[in-house]
Amino acid sequence: MARTGITFDDVQRAIDTLLQRQEAPSVQKVRNILGTGSFTTISEHLREWRTRREERTDVPPPQGMPAELQALAEELWSQAQTAATDNLSHYREEADRQVTAAQERVADADRRAEDAEQRESALSAHLVTTEKRLQESIANSARMESTVQAQEQQLEKERQRSAQLEDQLARLQQENERLAQAHQVALGELQAEHTERLRQEEQRHETAEARLMGMLDDARQERQAAEKSHAQKLQQAEQRYETLQQQLQRVRADLLEEEKHHKETLLARSRAEDNARARQHENELLSERIEEQKRQLATQAERIHALEAKLDEKIWSLAAQRREAARNEKESDTTASTTSDS
Repeated sequence: MARTGITFDDVQRAIDTLLQRQEAPSVQKVRNILGTGSFTTISEHLREWRTRREERTDVPPPQGMPAELQALAEELWSQAQTAATDNLSHYREEADRQVTAAQERVADADRRAEDAEQRESALSAHLVTTEKRLQESIANSARMESTVQAQEQQLEKERQRSAQLEDQLARLQQENERLAQAHQVALGELQAEHTERLRQEEQRHETAEARLMGMLDDARQERQAAEKSHAQKLQQAEQRYETLQQQLQRVRADLLEEEKHHKETLLARSRAEDNARARQHENELLSERIEEQKRQLATQAERIHALEAKLDEKIWSLAAQRREAARNEKESDTTASTTSDS
């Protein structure tokens, strides 16, 4: 709905003013003439004005005029309608562009407002963070002040200790000077003593050098004798080496002969072992056969014992039967004789 501040008549008068200036009406131009009003309200009134104008363009020219005038009027009316339609299309395009631009400006304003809100939120968060950092800085500053005070106290103690050390250093420097003087005196005495000892050492060195030269001559003579003895021993060793080489060759020949004999012995031993293993295998087979025959004989003996036992039982049974038959026959004979006597 349009606002009550700007009416359709106000927009109509502004449009008429623009048409008199031969300017296409638009939302921005109407607002510039009125000096107030929202773009939405002006756009709605401008749309209504265009709708009414389109409705008026459909009205036909008046009737009852002469034919030539009627034709001319219709032609003029058609041209006017075409021009009005073209102007109206132009106005519509211009209005649509202005509405689009206004909508873009509104969207841009909304985006800016959102950006401003986001910046405000970010600034608020940054402010909170800054306040926290400020509080931490204040706490750190307090700790630093206490640390500085402690360090100042420690520094004062160090200064006092430094003064004590300086006094002690002065005393030590005096003592050092005294010791340096004593050291110089002792050094002179030591140097004199060292000079005397050096002279004595030179004398001993000369004596030792003479003794060493004598020992060196003795060593040279001993070396010559040792070299001569070594040459003789070397010659003897070479002769002995040749003898040992000859003995080694003979030993190698004997060793080859012994190896040959050993190989023959091993071959014969291997053959004998093969024969022994074959005989042992045959003996094992014979033993197995003997054991099998023993088992068979034992089985047959058991069977024979069983048969003999059965035979004895049958013999005893037959003997008992015979005795029983004889007794029965005897009893029959006795009975028969008794009957005949009667």
